[in-house]
Amino acid sequence: MHDNAQIPAEADVIILGGGLVGLTLAIALDVHGLTNIVVDPADPQAVQAAGFDGRVSAIASAPWRLLSAIGVGAALADKACPIDHIAVSDALAGLLHFDADPTEGPLGHMVENRALRIALHATANAATNVTLLMPSRPVVSARDGSGVRVTLADGRVLRGRLLIGAEGRNSPTRDAAGLNAARWQYDHTALVTVLEHERPHGNVAHEIFYQDGPFALLPMLPGNRSALVWSVHRRDAEGMLGLSERAFLAEADKRMAGIFGTLKLGAPRSSYPLGFHHAARITGERLALVGDAAHGIHPIAGQGVNVGFRDVAALVEVLVEGARLGLDPGDAQLLARYERWRGFDTLAVAMATDGLTRLFGLKGALPRAARRFGLSMVERLPALKERFMAEARGENGAVPTLLRGQFV
Repeated sequence: MHDNAQIPAEADVIILGGGLVGLTLAIALDVHGLTNIVVDPADPQAVQAAGFDGRVSAIASAPWRLLSAIGVGAALADKACPIDHIAVSDALAGLLHFDADPTEGPLGHMVENRALRIALHATANAATNVTLLMPSRPVVSARDGSGVRVTLADGRVLRGRLLIGAEGRNSPTRDAAGLNAARWQYDHTALVTVLEHERPHGNVAHEIFYQDGPFALLPMLPGNRSALVWSVHRRDAEGMLGLSERAFLAEADKRMAGIFGTLKLGAPRSSYPLGFHHAARITGERLALVGDAAHGIHPIAGQGVNVGFRDVAALVEVLVEGARLGLDPGDAQLLARYERWRGFDTLAVAMATDGLTRLFGLKGALPRAARRFGLSMVERLPALKERFMAEARGENGAVPTLLRGQFV
């Protein structure tokens, strides 16, 4: 932390956006000796308050290694529920099972977003090379051959060598830079809450696909709580939220075939619209996009924030290796390498999740039979199953060093 008299006006990197991905990037840069300033209009006390949004994140095993390496994982050790098994089905038929390898640890961890935000803020505040300007609003940014300048609402001017857009899916930095994104809205809304249940979940995540949308049960601590992410048609969302608690739980219980016994709501119900966007380019002159500023996908495979953490790992590796060669963080060669590294991977994940969303939404006996045949084939073919597991763990393609739990 810095008081106003000590706030540096210059750093290697200026990060616009202090959410989960922006703060992770700031801390990862810090441990490698790169200075950075994080600017975000949100008040840290507000975003860390209990009941801020009630959401949880499924952090895959590779991004979990990143968080552990940069010192955030230790603060989450008693707050993260390991995912030891994933059960995938089409309307509870055609089961596909993914089991954790005992030698590699869990497939992922479920963490409440509030706990993750608290851990990230605490780690960033203690970091030598991170300056958090929150709340603080950027009003103008300029990029040219000499560097980056960001003017804040209070008149201060920050200077750096590279600008990062990490403000989320409505990134003003992306739009101002003319980095156009393909986008569309799904005819679905995600209902989110926490269920308390009679029987323990056993660290199992359930992804049940129905024609009207996927129904996910994600294990939380303690062992009788699960996060519910339930996709429903947009026209039905308001009515579902308006149901009495008893009626809502009865509808949920039908879709999980009573596997958990008696249910209670463990958190308020909330909803958010589901959409897709993907920027054709994620870099510009002295500019890089990370996380939802670059790409936003359907939560059908739980890869949203994990794709952002993969951005962080790749970008940090590119910048650190460049710094060792004496290159400016905003060097066009470095940004081109980041673009190549992340461009194909993010597009592949985005297209896969979009394809799954559309495939499982097809109605009729023939599509249902095809889906169930596909699940059974993956279950029977070890090589194909391992590819799906590698993607779920965040280990497909060229894996950045941080995702292996090591410093660059």
